[in-house]
Amino acid sequence: MNISLIGMPGAGKSTIGKLLAEKLIGFDYVDTDEIIIKLEKTSINKIFERFGEEYFRNLETNVLNDLLDSSNLIISTGGGIILRDENINLLKKKSFVIYLKSDINTLYERVKNNNERPLLNLKEVKIKLNNLLIEREKRYNQAHLIVDTTDKTIDDTVNEILTGINNG
Repeated sequence: MNISLIGMPGAGKSTIGKLLAEKLIGFDYVDTDEIIIKLEKTSINKIFERFGEEYFRNLETNVLNDLLDSSNLIISTGGGIILRDENINLLKKKSFVIYLKSDINTLYERVKNNNERPLLNLKEVKIKLNNLLIEREKRYNQAHLIVDTTDKTIDDTVNEILTGINNG
């Protein structure tokens, strides 16, 4: 079994994923964005600049396919991975999908000073976040488990996920 974390930038996928991998014996943590950076030998910002979003989304799909052929992985995905039906269907079929949900204010506070997110490198970050959430939420809600991380500690979030996995 694999566990995949989906959600908006700033939802806590990387932080929560690493901690989950520590708590679940036999599971390894992987991050689709980190894998893409290593494969391409450049930043996601540079990939978007040079080749565009479609190229990046193709890389994302290829990496996801490869990862989901393995097992016992905690997979932290990029926030837009669910934009393709192929990806959301693969995730649901080959992993236990957890949507880490947060309100816009929390997301904004977590990402406002991070310039490594190509879709958020603009002045009106909060508006863009809100628009992305509106565009993506229906797909995020297809997850097997939804955990709201707003106003929760990392430990509380991880414990809620562990309970949800055991009951799922």
